[in-house]
Amino acid sequence: MTEIPTRKVTDPLMLRAMAHPVRLKLINALILLGPSTATELGEHLGETPANCSWHLRQLSKYGFIEEATELPAHGRNRPWRWVPKGTQWGSPEDSAEMAIAGREVSDAMLAFELSERNAWEERKSAEPLDWQTAPFTNQSIAWLTTEELQAIDDTIRALYLDNAERLTDPSTRPEGARPVRLVAWGVPAR
Repeated sequence: MTEIPTRKVTDPLMLRAMAHPVRLKLINALILLGPSTATELGEHLGETPANCSWHLRQLSKYGFIEEATELPAHGRNRPWRWVPKGTQWGSPEDSAEMAIAGREVSDAMLAFELSERNAWEERKSAEPLDWQTAPFTNQSIAWLTTEELQAIDDTIRALYLDNAERLTDPSTRPEGARPVRLVAWGVPAR
């Protein structure tokens, strides 16, 4: 298993920087496309370069992305890259402001992921048969202890991280590999 460094966020402003829908799209685009300029990202996302540039600077301020200094800049149009780190937040000791910011970013991320899942359903029939059948959605209810729930989280995290180097090193991606969105949660039922 490959480990990805994780930042533990305790600053609500840092979380809120990530909670904006355009910023989530920018982070995801940089993960998928690699280093890109605000102009390239704007074309990809249907946003103006100026809007992308402003949001990129906000993400950079909190260390989610950085300038790709090894690539040439063209005037003011410089490339940005994702900083490969996981982000963790949420603790019972959090302030009320931190708890609210945590809910905001969680809600924004889940809305983004649900939108991506729904977009998949719309385009699925145009995909090759093996890519139509491999994707899945699972739902279940289980009676678990906190230790068992943590063990499931650890197992899922290990599966996610098994190929983590492929995020940053394209040479490790096997032929036919595509980016696949993975989302899981385990929360107590009402």
